[in-house]
Amino acid sequence: MARAGGITNAVNVGIAVQADWENREFISHISLNVRRLFDFLVQFEATTKSKLASLNEKLDTLERRLELLEVQVGCRWSTVPDLLYITPNINSINQFQNT
Repeated sequence: MARAGGITNAVNVGIAVQADWENREFISHISLNVRRLFDFLVQFEATTKSKLASLNEKLDTLERRLELLEVQVGCRWSTVPDLLYITPNINSINQFQNT
């Protein structure tokens, strides 16, 4: 009877060892995926910073060109040119009311 208990104990140990290996494999996969995610985020940050720096330089260049054009044309962005205002024709309004 002691022998039957030994076999049961050995089976339990085998099951525990198998479960331990499965847990270690799972943890290894999780660790690998976290590392891959971290590497991606680092690369994404570097690429994004580079692209934003390039866009910022282009925007600065455009802003300087715009300022130069404003000075050359003599326009101000704070005032609206008179051409944008549409004044109604009083005669056509009076004709519409009389009909």
